[in-house]
Amino acid sequence: MFKDQEEKKGFVKEKFSNVADRYDLLNSVLSLGIDSLWRKYVARQLHGIEGPFLDVCAGTLPLSLTLVKNELRPVCALDFCFDMLAYGQHRLSVCRESKYIIHIIPVCADAEKLPLLSGQFGGVTVAFGVRNLGNIRQGIAEMHRVLRPGGKLVILEFSRPDTPVLSQLYRFYLHRFLPVIGGIVSGDAAAYRYLADSIEAFMSPEELCRLLVEIGFRDVSFKPLTFGVVTVYCADKVMKNG
Repeated sequence: MFKDQEEKKGFVKEKFSNVADRYDLLNSVLSLGIDSLWRKYVARQLHGIEGPFLDVCAGTLPLSLTLVKNELRPVCALDFCFDMLAYGQHRLSVCRESKYIIHIIPVCADAEKLPLLSGQFGGVTVAFGVRNLGNIRQGIAEMHRVLRPGGKLVILEFSRPDTPVLSQLYRFYLHRFLPVIGGIVSGDAAAYRYLADSIEAFMSPEELCRLLVEIGFRDVSFKPLTFGVVTVYCADKVMKNG
């Protein structure tokens, strides 16, 4: 689909900029509101871990907000698309949850070249962003670098149901329903065709877990949610004496 990693990153940034002000609405509509439950599940995986926290590919800040509402703070919310971060900041500043904004520090930067010191964070999260990285191995290696020893990475990513009937229904939803509704609401059907294609082409949970282990994570596990439509991955950075 793309001739190189930079072309992919440029395409993704442009499409996210185009749909920034409708992105959260579409996520809620297309997931029937279940996306908020997925984010709460991610936050629960980090309970008991001392911050600060880094939310990579933070977009319009939905996961960052969930983290701080669950006492996981402060959160450095990082994304390479300025328009997504700016819209998220604006939306949060004018809503009834604006009191949480002081705990979120937005940073516009590339997830594959984090402008952050090593070993800074107790927890790193990324929701629906690993799939969009130009170089997935490099991006995850950067997440590993900035985690402190004993820290935890939690990834929430789209996946594909295993059962034949659900798999066929999901593919129909991805390639027929999603681009049409996404295009009507956002005005950019290409963004949602890319979303469908990227989910279809993304590695399996077992493959992503192997990559996490290769990069240096330990106690790697995954849990499918909502019949395997999404998967949550947890991985620890080993202690210095571990």
